[in-house]
Amino acid sequence: MKFNLKLFLLTILIFIIEVAIATVFKDIFFVRAYLGDVLVVMLIYTFVLSFFEIKNKTKLIVGIFIFSAFIEVLQYFKIADLIGLKKGSIPYIMLGNSFSWMDILCYGVGCFLIWIRESYQTAKVTKGF
Repeated sequence: MKFNLKLFLLTILIFIIEVAIATVFKDIFFVRAYLGDVLVVMLIYTFVLSFFEIKNKTKLIVGIFIFSAFIEVLQYFKIADLIGLKKGSIPYIMLGNSFSWMDILCYGVGCFLIWIRESYQTAKVTKGF
């Protein structure tokens, strides 16, 4: 375990953006429907790396995608209602309440963007830039 302040601050920034998307920009369809789902996997990624030094970033990225897709599948089964979360509560909103294939696609796009960035960083370090 190794704390990374820079990544933790980035996590906080992404979280603030996510809250703004859910509250301030909720009426802008593209932002609410797609950008928030792309960013949420980045939020998870930076949060994990804030506390753990992980060498194989590709496995982490794949794991985050699988986790996100799993949560989306749970939404199909209305898990928030099944476990008794109050509608409108923060846990209910965070867990979500409606399944969408488009959300899974957005998680994939977010993970792909993370992978591209990490691949670029690795190539940059390997080539000595």
